[in-house]
Amino acid sequence: MRQAPMLAETPAGAVQALAEQGTVREYRRGTYLFHQHDDAPSVYFLWRGRVEISSTSVTGHRQLHTTLEPPQFFGELGVLGEMQRTATAVALEDTAVCVIPGQAFVRFLADHSEATRVLLRALARQIAEHEALVEDLLFLDLKGRVAKRLIGLCTPSFEELPADGAVIPSVVTHADLAALAGGSRENVTRILSELQRRRLVKRDGRRYVLENVDGLRRLAGL
Repeated sequence: MRQAPMLAETPAGAVQALAEQGTVREYRRGTYLFHQHDDAPSVYFLWRGRVEISSTSVTGHRQLHTTLEPPQFFGELGVLGEMQRTATAVALEDTAVCVIPGQAFVRFLADHSEATRVLLRALARQIAEHEALVEDLLFLDLKGRVAKRLIGLCTPSFEELPADGAVIPSVVTHADLAALAGGSRENVTRILSELQRRRLVKRDGRRYVLENVDGLRRLAGL
């Protein structure tokens, strides 16, 4: 657990005490950890496997938010805001998590300001990303949004672009990219085919590789 970025500066003893208050649970591929609008009594720490986070609008549109890989915490928003889950979490492969009671997590943050600062920075980045997505929907065409999402899947910050040959770290389907970019699957499929013809991206098995990051950057307006 101490390998999680949020706990990098926290004393090992404090991290161990937090972990001891949690319960390890294992989920088979395709199993839901929680659903949107569920109560949020706990925080999850992912230490093995992959988890997809998505939400559904009132019109039934599914929005993929991110794919999580270990080691990291998730599900903290409902606990900190004392509100229901804002998204759904499903295991993309056999997954193991440590489930920590919400009150224990809040007490831990109150006692360890260094972890709180890291968490606040992460939440601030999430807000900035949501605001940027709204701007993209207003000012970028779908091709530009697809290019930007492809780059974003390979880097935590657009200020540090990946190198040519970067491999998207998880399997992303056309439907996933459509949800991320705010378009239809059919149109995103057409755009991906065009990007491959232009040698901006290529397929390596089930994953995409960014062949020409500079070309994608220009399309994305970065």
